[in-house]
Amino acid sequence: MIRAIRHLRSLGLGLTLIWLALWPAQAQGPLLDQLTLQRTTEALYLSARMEINPSSVVEDALLKAVPLYFVWRADVYRYRWYWTDKRVTSAYRTLRLAYQPLTRRWRVSLSNDTGNSNSGAGLQYALHQNFDTLSEALAGVARVSRWRIAGADRLEPGASHRVEFAFRLDLSLLPRPFQIGMANQPEWAIELQRSLAVPEGAEPEKPPLVDGAHAVEVTGESPRVEPAR
Repeated sequence: MIRAIRHLRSLGLGLTLIWLALWPAQAQGPLLDQLTLQRTTEALYLSARMEINPSSVVEDALLKAVPLYFVWRADVYRYRWYWTDKRVTSAYRTLRLAYQPLTRRWRVSLSNDTGNSNSGAGLQYALHQNFDTLSEALAGVARVSRWRIAGADRLEPGASHRVEFAFRLDLSLLPRPFQIGMANQPEWAIELQRSLAVPEGAEPEKPPLVDGAHAVEVTGESPRVEPAR
């Protein structure tokens, strides 16, 4: 009897290991290293740094020159005790990541789109940057320094505000043929959401978040940024 139980346990463990081996590699959610808000007399800024670990399926699509679109969104809400909180403004930034087989380099393009485009082809890009490796390109996609998400005039003095932050791989911006069947595939799910309280008053100016040499900046100029074509 005991020998039979041990045999069943060994069989169950073996089946579990086989199931794990056959299960497709899934993308891990972005690892958040830093997410901060800075409120000045001029505006509200967001700085963030994440680490993206795409699944092998996503990497294979990139290597086949399928462009991917990562969307940043920040919604600013004002607290209302008598009703639901009011959304006072929203900010978007879309980053297109694509592999260039001829040069064997990676290209990240930035668009401050309103988020209403039906496809990535309709986006207007303001900045472009090239990278030598996929890891460097993903680091550029997952970092932002002093992103201006709201003007100071949109924040009511004395009121409480919060920011609903979201980052995701937006499959709806891909060409239609690539969207079929992707919605239910967990290996394509790359998403992060956080809620942050807005400082009640303006803070002293702080040095910007250091993104390193491979970050795409929203403000300022980088020597490696190329003009839009």
